[in-house]
Amino acid sequence: MKHLKLIFILTFFLHSLAFCKAPDANALKSTSEPIAKTGADRSEAYLHLVEGKNIGLVVNQTSILSQKNNLHLVDFLLQSQQKVKKVYVPEHGFRGDADAGEVVNNEIDKKTGLPVISLYGNNKKPSKEALSGIDIMIYDLQDVGVRFYTYISTLHYVMEACAENNIPLIILDRPNPNGDYIDGPVLEKGFTSFVGMHPIPVVHGLTVGELAGMINGEGWLKNQVKADITVIKTENWNPKMAYSLPIKPSPNLPNDVSIRLYPSLCFFEGTDVSVGRGTLFPFQVYGYPDQGFGNFSFTPKSIEGMSKNPPHQNKTCYGRDLREISLDHRFSLSYLLDAFQKSGKSDKFFNNFFDKLAGTDKLRKDILAGKSEEEIRQSWQNDLTVYKTMREQYLIY
Repeated sequence: MKHLKLIFILTFFLHSLAFCKAPDANALKSTSEPIAKTGADRSEAYLHLVEGKNIGLVVNQTSILSQKNNLHLVDFLLQSQQKVKKVYVPEHGFRGDADAGEVVNNEIDKKTGLPVISLYGNNKKPSKEALSGIDIMIYDLQDVGVRFYTYISTLHYVMEACAENNIPLIILDRPNPNGDYIDGPVLEKGFTSFVGMHPIPVVHGLTVGELAGMINGEGWLKNQVKADITVIKTENWNPKMAYSLPIKPSPNLPNDVSIRLYPSLCFFEGTDVSVGRGTLFPFQVYGYPDQGFGNFSFTPKSIEGMSKNPPHQNKTCYGRDLREISLDHRFSLSYLLDAFQKSGKSDKFFNNFFDKLAGTDKLRKDILAGKSEEEIRQSWQNDLTVYKTMREQYLIY
């Protein structure tokens, strides 16, 4: 009987194990990795720098302290009895709900009573009047590591204004979610605009803190002035590590997939092809009101807080669904070339915005000449080599 009882216990134990779920390898990996501690979260590194000073903040909805339950930087500083005087906001506004290209107006923040000064619209650079009474500035915006993402253009103008008015600038650095590689054409002289202010590739491989060092070091500010910057770096992160943003950086980049596809799909903004604005999955699809573009279909609608007047509103668009793409995805011209070939429009496929996004007219001309992606890529390799060498001296991760 003892032997039978022992056999029964062993059998029951082994049978129970069969129903136990094996540990998930990814889950184990994520829990063993240190959690990134952003510059904003490292208050011990910057509070003493602003103590007793009148503070100006360049912030938006991404300026949160994730290790304090997503407390906004403005609220954290006010709770810490710091003298916050003004808030300066980039494209998409303080709450991040203004459309791409929509003018952001000055206002008074209802919650704090602080004056909110727009840096997107007619005045992209803080004026001397707007900086009156400010002793020190803090910049804390979540970037996505792409040249035409305008938060780094705002960084440029804030640095320039601070340099001209002798105001120190603290940059609270954050991880670059596209920081694991470098690719795309380097912006050429003559193609500078607010969607491309620096001679860097489309995917530049820098955090805003590193880029600020490059802007200073390469003398890119007006009259080659240099801003007095202090970078509070992110801890427990390096560019090889994946980073999922806790807050969407802008209305139409709602998740990790859209952020990884953004460098490739944003070129469609220089064409008449939809990237899914007016859907709940922008920058994860592309299409056009022509069934020849693909089997997947979507219909852009007006969505408050995301896209009020999307291209091809209320029209059925046909194209490709990229929502299941791997997060290892990197910059590709394949989608652009695919849509161009299906359109049959030749040079009418592009609008006047395309060359500004590309930072050159060579990309458009190469596509019109029928070159393959491999041939086009070869055209920017020498520039990338020069850029990568220059970039090394500004890396802090």
